[in-house]
Amino acid sequence: MQLQFAMDTLTTEAALELAAAAAPHVDILELGTPLIKAAGLSAVTAIKAAHPDKIVFADLKTMDAGELEADIAFSAGADLVTVLGIAGDSTIVGAVKAAQKHGKGIVADLIGVPDKPERAKEVVALGVEFVEMHAGLDEQAEEGYSLDSLLTDGEQAGVPFSVAGGVSTSTIEAVQRSGARVAVAGGAIYGAPDVGAAAAALRAAIV
Repeated sequence: MQLQFAMDTLTTEAALELAAAAAPHVDILELGTPLIKAAGLSAVTAIKAAHPDKIVFADLKTMDAGELEADIAFSAGADLVTVLGIAGDSTIVGAVKAAQKHGKGIVADLIGVPDKPERAKEVVALGVEFVEMHAGLDEQAEEGYSLDSLLTDGEQAGVPFSVAGGVSTSTIEAVQRSGARVAVAGGAIYGAPDVGAAAAALRAAIV
């Protein structure tokens, strides 16, 4: 199972600092949606230039203009780009077309999708590389939220998936048992006093 670091910061400088500390312990460096909105796709270029050996993940959460948005992100240096699973099939197909042109990949983020297992099967059939079983920061803050539902959805989908929504040292073993291809950690790393040590601890918890 790969480890992905979601950098939910707002400046390229901060992202470069976080990436430098965590990179030895993670496989995928994710530029969060707020970062891309605040800093632009130049942040993607900067992270890829600093870490050419890492998979750079641009979390665009595209809802429309799939081919166009994916194309500009891949041109900026992204290896993986997200499109929303709730988007229309034509948007997803367009994004996949751009990925094929660049030799890269599309990830369908299933945030907000009511029936995640069913939609996961549909979008993988459309050509996405894998799906992300995702609960956003707002959902995680709601009373009664549990990561378990995402793990169950992933297991039921029967397609390659990642999990994002509260991954930590206490939950990452359950994520791996669910069969996830990627564990996505954000706050558990960037919110720690020592970013490198936090990333290393998550890596060590992966069997």
